[in-house]
Amino acid sequence: MKRIINFFIYIGKPLLTIIKGLSKIKLPKDIFIKRKKRKNILLKKNKLIRISKNKITFNWKYPALFLLTLLITGLLLWIYQRIFSDLPNINEIYNPPKLSTKIYDRKGLLLYQFHEDEDRSWVNLSQIPPDLISATLAIEDKDFYEHHGLSIRGIIRAMIFNFKNTGEEKLRGGSTISQQLVKNVFLNGEKSWERKIKEAILAIMLENKLSKNEILERYFNQVPYGGNIYGVAEAAGRYFGKKVEDLNLAEATFLAGLPAAPGSYSPFNEEGFKLAKSRQEHVLNEMVSAKMLDFEKAETVKKMEIKIIEEKRNILAPHFVFYVKNYLEKLGFTEVGRRGLRVITSLDYDIQKEAEKIVKEEVDKASRLKISNGASVILDVKTGEILALVGSKDYFATDIDGKFDVVTQALRQPGSSIKPINYLLALKKGKNLWDTIEDKPVRYKIAGQKDYTPQNYTGKYLGTVTLRTALASSLNVPSVKLLNENGVDKMIDLAEEMGINTWTDRSRFGLSLALGAGEVKIIEMAGAYSVFANLGNKVEVNPILQVDNYLGEMVYKKETKVEKIASEIDTFLINSALSDNQARAPIFGTNSLLQIKGKTVAVKTGTTNSLKDNWCIGWTPTYLVAVWVGNNDNSPMSWVASGISGATPIWNRTMRFLIDEKKNENWGTPKGLYKVEVCGKNEWFHDGNEKKIKCISPTPTPVLSI
Repeated sequence: MKRIINFFIYIGKPLLTIIKGLSKIKLPKDIFIKRKKRKNILLKKNKLIRISKNKITFNWKYPALFLLTLLITGLLLWIYQRIFSDLPNINEIYNPPKLSTKIYDRKGLLLYQFHEDEDRSWVNLSQIPPDLISATLAIEDKDFYEHHGLSIRGIIRAMIFNFKNTGEEKLRGGSTISQQLVKNVFLNGEKSWERKIKEAILAIMLENKLSKNEILERYFNQVPYGGNIYGVAEAAGRYFGKKVEDLNLAEATFLAGLPAAPGSYSPFNEEGFKLAKSRQEHVLNEMVSAKMLDFEKAETVKKMEIKIIEEKRNILAPHFVFYVKNYLEKLGFTEVGRRGLRVITSLDYDIQKEAEKIVKEEVDKASRLKISNGASVILDVKTGEILALVGSKDYFATDIDGKFDVVTQALRQPGSSIKPINYLLALKKGKNLWDTIEDKPVRYKIAGQKDYTPQNYTGKYLGTVTLRTALASSLNVPSVKLLNENGVDKMIDLAEEMGINTWTDRSRFGLSLALGAGEVKIIEMAGAYSVFANLGNKVEVNPILQVDNYLGEMVYKKETKVEKIASEIDTFLINSALSDNQARAPIFGTNSLLQIKGKTVAVKTGTTNSLKDNWCIGWTPTYLVAVWVGNNDNSPMSWVASGISGATPIWNRTMRFLIDEKKNENWGTPKGLYKVEVCGKNEWFHDGNEKKIKCISPTPTPVLSI
C-alpha cells in the first residue's frame, strides 16, 4: 500500500503538467465523433425506501454505492497484486550497471575485457558529443526536458504518425527516454499492458529521483546498441575504433538510431548496415524538423561514408588475463564481468610478445625429442611483478589443450631444480659451500619399503667434492645425503616459507624430495626463487598494479610486502655457486647455454628421471625467468640434456632478450663476507673460516648431463 501512496505523491506534479499540456494540444477535427450531450438527471434525497400515497418504491442508491465501493476496492487490490506487488525498487537505479572489466598492461595497452551478457563501458555525460545528444533527443524524445516521465504529446504524435504511415517508416514509439531507461534497467521486452503500466509508473518515479542530465547519462550507458554491445562508449569503440568524444556528426547520428532496433541494425552485416544507414537518415530528418540542424548540412552528412571496423575481439596474453581474473576474485572483486573495473597489470606486453615467440619457436624445434609443450614466466624480482606469463606454446592449439595454463595450474615435478632450497637449508644450519661431501653410491634402508639408492644422472660419481661443486654440477647423491642431515620436514618448512604450498601431505615425501619428487607449480617456484635474487627477502608475486572502479576511483593499489626468509650471506653464496661457470664445468662443460657471457646470472636446471619434466630457472638482481617443457598428457620425452636442449634454450634466449643491452648487475657482497684463494681456488668465507678448509684433489674429467 505504501508503494501506491508513494506513487500518487510522485505523480502529483507531473499530472498537473500533463493536464496543462493536454489543453494546448490541437487535434485534427475528424479524429473523434461528436456525441449529443445527455441531460443531467437530478436525484432526490437519499433514502433506501421511498413511500408515496399510491406505491412503495426501493431506492437503489445505497446498495449501488456499496457495490461500487466493493468494486473499486477489488479493483485496487487487483491492481496492487498485478502491478505494485512486484514493482522494482526505484532506488536500485543508483546501483552500478553491468559494466565490462578491462585488463591493461603496465603501459596502458588493452589486453582483454571481461563481460557477462552485456559488454558495456561507462562514460560521463560531459564526454558525449553534443551532436550525439541532440540526435538522440530528436529521434527518441523531443520533449525530454519538458515532461516528467511521460509525454502525452509524444504518445499522440506517435499514434497519429503510425496511423498515417505504413511499412518501413512506421518506426515511432511513444516511450520517453525515462521509460526506455527503466525498461532496460528494471523490466524486460515483454509486450503487455502490465509491463507498460509498470514502465510508466517507474518513469515518473525516476524523474523524482534523478535530474534530467543524470537520467540522460544513465540512458547513454545502459541502452543496447546491437548484439552484446551496451552503452555509447562501447559502441563507439567496437564500431568505429574511437573514443565516444571523438565521434563526428555522421557517426553520432548513426549511433543515435541504433537503440530503436539493436537486433536489426547490426552494422557488422550487410543487411543490418543498410537498415542502420536508413535509420540514420531518418534521425537527420528529425534533427532538421526539430531545428537542431539545417537542411543543407543534414544532406551533406547523409552522403558521408560510414566506416565500420572489422568485428574482432582479440585477446592478448590470454593465460595471463585469466590468471588476473582469478586473482581479482581472490582480492574480493566478485562478478568481475559486470563491475566495470579498470585493471592496470604488471605485464609488459613487449616482453610478453617476445616470450611467446621464443617458447613456440623452441618447442617446435624440440619436437624431435617428443616435446610438445612449453611454458615460461618472467618476474621483476624486486617487486614480485609478473612481466610475462606464457602458459603454453599456443593458447589456441587444440592438439595439446593450449588453453590449459601450465604456469599457474599444473603440478609438475621440478627434478633437480628444487636443490637450491635443500642447500640453503644446509647453510642456515651452519654449513659452508667450501665444506666437502662424498659423491659416491649410498643405500638407505627404509622400514616397510625397498632400500633407497639414489644415483647421479650420468651414473658416474666425482668422489670428494665441495658443496659448491655439488650444487653447481647438480649431483644427486650429495643432495640426498644433505637432505638426510637436514630433515625432510625442515626442507618442507623452508619451502613453504619461500612460497611453495603444494607439499601439504607430508607423509608422501621422503629423501627423494631432494631430487624433486614433490610436485610444484611453476608460478610458486618462480616466487620462491626470487628469495635468492633478493638476497633473502621474499616479495609476493603480484600481477596487478592498480584497480579503479567504473567512476575512475582507485579501489586497490599494489603494496610490495617484504618478508625476511634467509640471510644475505646464505642466499648470496647460493647465487655465487649457481653463477659459477667453473663450478658447474665438471658436468655441463664451460660453454653451455647456462652461461651468458659478460653477465652475472644464477641458473639451475632440472629433469625428472622419467623424462616427463624439464626445467630451467635463472635470475639476476632484477629478473627471474622460469621455464618448463614437457607434455600435457604426462608422456615422457625421448631425451633431454639440460644445458643443451629442452628448457635451457628457451631460458637462454629469454634472459638474453632481457639483459643483453643492459649493464651487468652483480649482487653486492654482504657485510662480513670476503673472498680468499685457498687450495688454488677463490672461495667466499666469513669469520676467518678459511683457516679450517682442507684441500681436496681435482675433480674428474667433465661428463655432460643435467
